[in-house]
Amino acid sequence: MATSLDPRTGLPVVAMVGGGQLSRMTHQAAIALGQSVRVLAGDPAESAALVAADVQLGDHRELADLRRLADGATVVTFDHEHVPTEHLRALEEAGHRVAPGSAALVHAQDKLVLRRALAAAGEPQPAWAEVRTVHDAAVFAEQVGWPVVLKTPRGGYDGRGVFVVSGPDEVADLLERHGTLLAEERVAMTRELSAQVARSPFGQVAVWPVVETVQRDGVCNEVYAPAPGLAEEKATAAQELAVRIADSLGVVGMLAVELFETAGGVLVNELAMRPHNSGHWTIEGA
Repeated sequence: MATSLDPRTGLPVVAMVGGGQLSRMTHQAAIALGQSVRVLAGDPAESAALVAADVQLGDHRELADLRRLADGATVVTFDHEHVPTEHLRALEEAGHRVAPGSAALVHAQDKLVLRRALAAAGEPQPAWAEVRTVHDAAVFAEQVGWPVVLKTPRGGYDGRGVFVVSGPDEVADLLERHGTLLAEERVAMTRELSAQVARSPFGQVAVWPVVETVQRDGVCNEVYAPAPGLAEEKATAAQELAVRIADSLGVVGMLAVELFETAGGVLVNELAMRPHNSGHWTIEGA
C-alpha cells in the first residue's frame, strides 16, 4: 500500500466513503485546515461531489472501488455505515488505515452486535432479545408486554427497518421477509437525546453538549442544544457514557450515542460512528 501526503498541500489525504450531506459538511470543516476530502460518490450530482476537489465515482458495496479510493490515502472514513464489514476487513488486511476500524464500526452496522456488547459492558439499554421464531417473540413479549419493537439488525436507519408489533400474528410475516430480528421493549421515554464525542487514535476525547432530538417520520427533524431542562449531573453522566462506549469499542473519529431519556435515567438506543444529524448545529454553534 502506498500512503502519501497530498502533493499540493503536504497534508494527509482523508478519503470519505459517501457523497451525501454529511460528507459535504466534513469537506466544509476540512477547508479551515487547508485541505479537502477525497470522496467516493455514487453520482456526480451528490452533495459532496459537487464541492470536493477529489471525487471518485463508485459503489461502496464494491471492494474494487473501495481499494481505489484507499490507494494513496492516509485514512479512510465514512459518512454512512453501509460498507460491508468484510470489505473493511479486507482494506485493513491490505494495510490501509480505516477509522473507525471494522471492529468498532460493526457495532453501528449490526444492532445485535451492539446489544451484546452493551450487555457485556453493563451499560444501560432497553430489554432486548434475538428473535428467530414467533415463539421467541411471544416469550419476550410475556416479559416486557405488547407492543414490542422489532428491528432488522442491519441496514435500518432513519426509521427504516423498525416495526412496532402488537401481537404474534404480526411477527411471522416480518420474520419471513427479514429473517432474524432484534426485539426490544417499547420504552416509556420522555424524549430522545444524543451525546456526541470525538476520539483520537491515542484515546483523547472531546465532548459536545448533550442535545435533545425530535424525530419526524423516523428522521431527526429538530435539535435543541443543549438539551432544555437537562440537569447538569444527568448531562455529564450521558457524556461519560458516550466516552466509555467510545473507549471500550476503540472508536476513532466521531461517535453519536442516541439515547432514550426515561424516568429512571437514559438508555442507549443506537450508535452512529460518523458525523451525525444531531451534530449539524456544531458547525456554527461550537
